[in-house]
Amino acid sequence: MRRLPCGVTGEGARVDGTSSSGGRRAWIVWAAGLLTYVVAVAHRSSFGVAGLEATDRFGVQATVLSLFVVVQLAVYAAMQLPMGVALDRWGPRRLLVLGSLTMTVGQLVMTFAPGVGVAIVARVLIGSGDAAIFVSAVRLVWSWFPRRRVPLLTQVTGIVGQCGQVVSALPFALALHDLGWTWAFAGLVVLGVLATVLAGLVVRDRPAGEPPLAAPSRLSGLGDTLRNPGTWLGFWTHMIGGVSANVFVLLWGVPFLVQGQGLTTAQAGGLLTLNVLVAIVAGPVIGELTARHPLRRSWIALAVATGVAAGWALVLIPSGPRPLWQLAIFVALVSVGGPASLIGLDFAASLNPPQRLGAAQSVANMGGFVSTFAVMLAVGVVLDRLAPDGAPTLDDYRVALCALPAMMAVALVGVLVTRRQARAVHDIRVPRLIEGWRRGRSS
Repeated sequence: MRRLPCGVTGEGARVDGTSSSGGRRAWIVWAAGLLTYVVAVAHRSSFGVAGLEATDRFGVQATVLSLFVVVQLAVYAAMQLPMGVALDRWGPRRLLVLGSLTMTVGQLVMTFAPGVGVAIVARVLIGSGDAAIFVSAVRLVWSWFPRRRVPLLTQVTGIVGQCGQVVSALPFALALHDLGWTWAFAGLVVLGVLATVLAGLVVRDRPAGEPPLAAPSRLSGLGDTLRNPGTWLGFWTHMIGGVSANVFVLLWGVPFLVQGQGLTTAQAGGLLTLNVLVAIVAGPVIGELTARHPLRRSWIALAVATGVAAGWALVLIPSGPRPLWQLAIFVALVSVGGPASLIGLDFAASLNPPQRLGAAQSVANMGGFVSTFAVMLAVGVVLDRLAPDGAPTLDDYRVALCALPAMMAVALVGVLVTRRQARAVHDIRVPRLIEGWRRGRSS
């Protein structure tokens, strides 16, 4: 059997990436990084809450406002690889401070933006800073905790981070309504300053006494990272799980439910709440299964993707609107894809040497967002063609949203091809189920 990459065993169960036992100091450092991520999500989702106010402030229509979401998402995806390389070079503490500070400056620009052009610049800054935060928070998990805890804590990081949406949906929305645009966004600026200071004072890259993982030369090993099929297995796994949840939550979910399925806005909002609740429950379960069965991680991702595809079939194949209970099942199935997408980050990290972890996970993290950008654009183009009056029917949505299962089919081919390549390159042998069952009984 050929020698595996540094830090990898089996199908990527890392054994030497960290020696920390996850003590009190580890929890404090991780909590500081997690709070920074919560504030970043509040920055990220704030403009969605301020859509109506932005229409009045800038004097534009909804079509122009959608450009803010597309630009921010495109910048986020484009900055993943540079931020991953910087993470390997400088460590998570500097990246958290830099990312949080950049987002805070973006919100400061948004606070006083006189027009659409300046506001778009603000969203570019926010998207750029946002690209550094999540991968840095996940890097802290890998640096401070034993490998056995990494999948579960990665899921918890993603779930708790979404509490930032609560910040933007409740206190920020109230301030926007009662105090106005300037004071509401100024509050986010203050929150960003506090998060930046917290990251700088509390976060540390690794436990005391451990050598740095970063390579000494700039862009060291980037070519090897991009040539490693394990990196791309992470990319396609993140895509097949994340694209549906992202497209549904970020843009097309509510219009599809209201215009296509005939729900009220309140009912659609209730289903979005169900989306969050299902992700909260599914995340730890998927994380624990990933930790217990590292050789079957791709099976878990593909099983979830099958459920997501079944959910879309439930609402896209029938020609008429679905009853509310069927739509609830559809939303629940799609929601599990978000937590399952994080298996892609686990693949990328465990199948690359520790000093290339940041770049590898950043490439994997691009999968769900590059595909989201492409599908969101495709759906919009098709709907504009089929319903130029701006009032698409269910049949229009059924045609346009076929872009989602098509993208999932591409991702499925990518997972199957790169999984075979990764197993060949790293000499990974996955035992038959009966063998695993016998070993489990004997142990």
